[in-house]
Amino acid sequence: MPTTPEQSDTPPLGGIRVLDLSRFIAGPLCCQILGDMGAEVIKVERPGGEDSRRHIPHYKGHSLYTLNYNRNKYGITLNTRHAESLKILEDLARQSDVVVENFRPGTLDAMGLGWERIHKINPRTVLVSISGFGQTGPNRDRALFDAIAQAASGLMSMTGQADGEPTMTGAFLADHIAAFHGVMGTMMALAARAQTDQGQHVDIACFDALFACMGTLPSAWRMLGQDAHRSGNRDHITVPANTFPAADGYVYLHAGTDALFPSLAAVMGRPELASDPRFVGQHDRLANVEALDDIVRGWTRLGTVEQIGKELAAAGIPYAPVATVAQATDSAQVHARELMIDVEHPGLGTLTLPGMALKLGATPGSVRKAPPLPGEDNADVYRRLLGIAPERLDRLRADGVI
Repeated sequence: MPTTPEQSDTPPLGGIRVLDLSRFIAGPLCCQILGDMGAEVIKVERPGGEDSRRHIPHYKGHSLYTLNYNRNKYGITLNTRHAESLKILEDLARQSDVVVENFRPGTLDAMGLGWERIHKINPRTVLVSISGFGQTGPNRDRALFDAIAQAASGLMSMTGQADGEPTMTGAFLADHIAAFHGVMGTMMALAARAQTDQGQHVDIACFDALFACMGTLPSAWRMLGQDAHRSGNRDHITVPANTFPAADGYVYLHAGTDALFPSLAAVMGRPELASDPRFVGQHDRLANVEALDDIVRGWTRLGTVEQIGKELAAAGIPYAPVATVAQATDSAQVHARELMIDVEHPGLGTLTLPGMALKLGATPGSVRKAPPLPGEDNADVYRRLLGIAPERLDRLRADGVI
């Protein structure tokens, strides 16, 4: 019988240094995950801090954006438009295993630190570029925020009620999924480096990452000529699978497979529905979706969310109450999985921040450092890594370089 290996004191990315030149969500989250797994992450901001430090909501005067996506990082400041900054950036990149940036394509080249230059000063460095539309293609120079990716990818056209307008999702999916792709790209490039001793340029686009989540829909269009349409919360291929009203809220249930539907029919006290010609197979149920959803809706309206949930759970039918953010955050499952954790900040006290969704049994991640203030670690990083003397640090600070 397999055994669980004992936890190691050595984190999976121990010894890896990441230079984080990114801001907002996608790049910072990518670097935070690398930091959670043991990498030494050095976050570079302009003096005064990145733009997202001014985004609401604020906690004790600090944006939750920077608090949520920047733990386990050393914070330094550098005015990249100052003449002296390029040499400092080059020295930092030379000593880094990974450089992560999410500027528009071409910006890093204009700064004098594009891929060719990075590869020249340290052939082993991996450059991870996270942009809106990627380094190639007709849209490469266009700016992108999350909702732009949702609109351009087709996701927005699929979201919302059938008779309503295209709708953006309530969370920034493109940014987060791009961050996860950034982590995967980083790990694959480091694995390749172990074989070749060479770094490479990893090109991640928010648009690409979100479009890749569209599943079978693009292929259905290309291969079958079937374009997709909004259908609210109803599943596209199985019925019943939808959000249904209860006496005190809403519940989502999925009993659309041929194995699950008879169980739902029995739970509803309508076992004859399983042999009704309209509902026997998946195609039959799809052809009669309105009639079947009306039947299920009539049943759910008679019970509370809790009552319905108990009956569905007992029958092994997948379901979930439609929770608010507050209810989900305070749920026993989130608590058990440590998806919200307390982090002690030296200036702000206890912060409750998202935990680690990535679970490794033998080499789990850890929180070693609270999100830094702008330039919090200037003295440490610049002296430890670059050997800059205190007198020069004072001059760089006075000259507006750091």
